[in-house]
Amino acid sequence: MSNLLNATIPAAAAAAADSQFVFNSTDYVVFSLMLSISAAIGVYFGFFAKGEDTTEEYLMGGKRMKTIPIAISLVASQLSAISIMTIPGEMYGYGVNWFFNVVCMVVVVPLLNYVIIPVFYNNNITNCYEYLELRFDKKVRVLQTFLFISTMFFMLPIFIFLPSLAFSQVTGYNVHIINAIVCSICVFYTMFGGIKAVVWTDVIQAAIMVVSVVLVGSMGAYRVGGFAEVFRIAGEGGRLDVNFNLDLTTRSTIWNVFSSATVMWAGYVGLNQSCVQRIVSLPSLKHARRSLWIFGIGFVVIMFFNCFTGIVIYSRFHDCDPIRSGHVSKVDKMVPYFVQDTVGHLRGMPGVFISCVFSAALSTLSASINSLGGVVYFDYIKPHIRHTEHRANVIMKLFVLFCGIYCVLGGVVVEKFNSILQVLYSIGGVSFGATCAVFMLGMLVPRAHGRAAIIGVLSSIACMATIVIFSWGRNHYDTLPTRIDNCPAVGLNGTTSTTTSTVSPLIQTAHSQTEESFSILDLSFNWYVVVGFIITWLVAVPLSYILKQRADAKLDPKLLSPVVQPFVSYELAQADELLELKTEKPEKA
Repeated sequence: MSNLLNATIPAAAAAAADSQFVFNSTDYVVFSLMLSISAAIGVYFGFFAKGEDTTEEYLMGGKRMKTIPIAISLVASQLSAISIMTIPGEMYGYGVNWFFNVVCMVVVVPLLNYVIIPVFYNNNITNCYEYLELRFDKKVRVLQTFLFISTMFFMLPIFIFLPSLAFSQVTGYNVHIINAIVCSICVFYTMFGGIKAVVWTDVIQAAIMVVSVVLVGSMGAYRVGGFAEVFRIAGEGGRLDVNFNLDLTTRSTIWNVFSSATVMWAGYVGLNQSCVQRIVSLPSLKHARRSLWIFGIGFVVIMFFNCFTGIVIYSRFHDCDPIRSGHVSKVDKMVPYFVQDTVGHLRGMPGVFISCVFSAALSTLSASINSLGGVVYFDYIKPHIRHTEHRANVIMKLFVLFCGIYCVLGGVVVEKFNSILQVLYSIGGVSFGATCAVFMLGMLVPRAHGRAAIIGVLSSIACMATIVIFSWGRNHYDTLPTRIDNCPAVGLNGTTSTTTSTVSPLIQTAHSQTEESFSILDLSFNWYVVVGFIITWLVAVPLSYILKQRADAKLDPKLLSPVVQPFVSYELAQADELLELKTEKPEKA
């Protein structure tokens, strides 16, 4: 059977189908209102509610942010347009296994609250990469900031392109023109409003996302015949079957999804500067923990409805697959097609959905470029110029502008991707595992030192980059069965037979071109993050005992996680204070 993520159809059929999607005046009003509110928040915080002209104010709101807005902002920024647009398609094609990406929050939130975040608060750390220099050395910090910047630059164009694609589908406007307009608005409120504008636009955008996801899922279920009917059809189609297969080449199983999601979310929420920056902007650890609990609950609720939408989509089209029948050209267009089919007759609903997708993209993009500007300035620019607070803010704002221009140009490349979710996991697989591993190594292994850490990280990146590069285009996964026997106008060959799969619905293994025995290149991309984490520890932990530390190296127990500190017998040593941690008086430019 044709691979859902790589399925293609003749351009004429796709164009005919896509031309059916239209926006009415109400939809344009709803969408324009969302963008106007975002811009207005930037104007308010940039011109009318300005704080001091300092980097702490611009990046962390003066450490006076509120618990609930930060929690909502964290939820909003994790729910990128990739989540809204591709996860329902994932559920449609491969079933319920991806939902364990959400279930992992029962492990992730306690891990953040009691193992990771206390370390930052106990050491008054506002940039998570400062920790690596305090715990290890400058080289480890430089390496990790480089990985953070590189990964963000790969992902930024993806964040904003998907909603532009959706808007282009329902309006017919050129996708790159839409991309440029929306990026401009995001850059505007991020540049002038700083972290306060980012957080409060996230709150508004999160409300739009919740309303949209819940309405689309619920109304879609109603059209199918109710929740019971949705689950009945999905169950018969194999979409609710949990995959317990231990084969490492199987695309999605409970094991690889849950384990990779635990590492990825722990690393992205607790060890990624775009999130850490907001968490430590709260006044105390107590506020941060409360905010993370709220975040966990909110994330699970909204992602449940997002996953449920994918099951509803299958129930709606279980006997007429829109991709094979020629109504949709690629899986990334499945969700907009479903919205038009299900609630498109209701005035304003397509506008609400498109606003939802753009809200998800804007929240992720704004938080990313805001934190990226801070990291680039403090790590790569500040050491080479005469620093003043005003000059620092100007440079960071110009960098935000540069990121916006880059996102518009990067959309030309992203447009050529077939499987954006797989691209995302492959990019993240190279660095996310090693990044999470080196932080956890520093927090949990007292004997670990800088030399071992940097060799472990480089080994992990080298191995994972090799796997990702050489497996690219090699592996193809069979989807669960789909049908086209009940389509009003079936396929191009006029057949009405039910699609069959070449493998069991639960055995979605990778098929390489050679079909030989197991090769590491056939490893499911869902294992990439976990393998990267394991390689880092397998190399770094033994080397921590084999290699000698630097002569001037010393361990401050405060840099260890609270769960480890009681077992450490070292005497308290005063760590060297980093330059950016010292109190600096603002200078006039």
